[in-house]
Amino acid sequence: MKQFVDVICLNQKTGQIRPLYILWENGEKYPIDKITQIIPAASLKSGGMGLRFTCKIGNSYR
Repeated sequence: MKQFVDVICLNQKTGQIRPLYILWENGEKYPIDKITQIIPAASLKSGGMGLRFTCKIGNSYR
């Protein structure tokens, strides 16, 4: 099931966005260790377009 979470990001002066932390519902803050992939992606349900980040958080890739 899809779950939405808050993300703390760095917006660079070049226009790039870099996610730094994921904020979980229980208040836990998980640092993003590595960004492995950034691709343009469409949201078919909401009809929008954006970037999809694949990130390493601990030992998991999300």
